[in-house]
Amino acid sequence: HGIIAYDSCIRGIGKLEANPKRTSEDLDANWEVLAEAVQTAMRRYGIEKPYEKLKELSRGQSVDQAALHRFIKSLDLPKQVKQRLLALQPADYTGNAAQQGSSI
Repeated sequence: HGIIAYDSCIRGIGKLEANPKRTSEDLDANWEVLAEAVQTAMRRYGIEKPYEKLKELSRGQSVDQAALHRFIKSLDLPKQVKQRLLALQPADYTGNAAQQGSSI
């Protein structure tokens, strides 16, 4: 039964296709994927409780571009850091995935 199930899974996975349009739409609707970058900057510049502040922003609601940008602008960060954060787009942000992948 295990071999039959495994074979069925392999055949099913082989039928899957990526949907780039839908992926792009999902990213555009979920700006909270940039929370890691914002939280990292907050920690770097000594802003207290960055995780908790971001949690307040996103609790019970989705985060759109306008909400995230308002939040970033309200932070006590150097101007150039704010500009870099405001320039980020969900589809372009990968965090440190490239560094982690190259160490494998």
